[in-house]
Amino acid sequence: MSTDDKVDPGRRDFLYIATGAAAAVGAAGVAWPFIDQMRPDASTLALATVEIDVSALEPGMSLTAKWRGKPIFIRNRTEKELEEARAVQLSELKDPIARNENLAPDAEATDLDRSAGEGKENWIVMVGSCTHLGCVPLGQAGDFNGWFCPCHGSHYDTAGRIRKGPAPTNLLVPTFEFISDTTIRIG
Repeated sequence: MSTDDKVDPGRRDFLYIATGAAAAVGAAGVAWPFIDQMRPDASTLALATVEIDVSALEPGMSLTAKWRGKPIFIRNRTEKELEEARAVQLSELKDPIARNENLAPDAEATDLDRSAGEGKENWIVMVGSCTHLGCVPLGQAGDFNGWFCPCHGSHYDTAGRIRKGPAPTNLLVPTFEFISDTTIRIG
């Protein structure tokens, strides 16, 4: 190089910046498929919420729906069942925690905290998997006329609270709401 040739420092800086930007774009292009594959599948997103028409359920009737691959018990309880559930003292319960996704983790397992709430106390919605080993309990059965798991002998009352048997916790109450007088949205 002759002494008459001058090196342009701005050109070198531009080359460093352009090379760095190309490397960043290339790294992002390589990483994107790995990041994108972690998103939930469309079929999973479709099952995230489900709306169930309960207009046909008279007091004393129940139905089993499916949500996220699990059975969901929905029951319209009678006045007698409500009175029996309200009369249970928390000290009598094997698990005094509500297990309601809408409440604080340590909320008490009162009948009102496990039901649809004020004005709809007769409605109960629960995940229908026994908390012992995941079996599906039978409805309107057992010593407390709630749910009974014949596999290992767990008895739940009409509020889905474990009362007798090997199950350690109450049936889980998923996030749900009434979006109309006859439709429940779960999830």
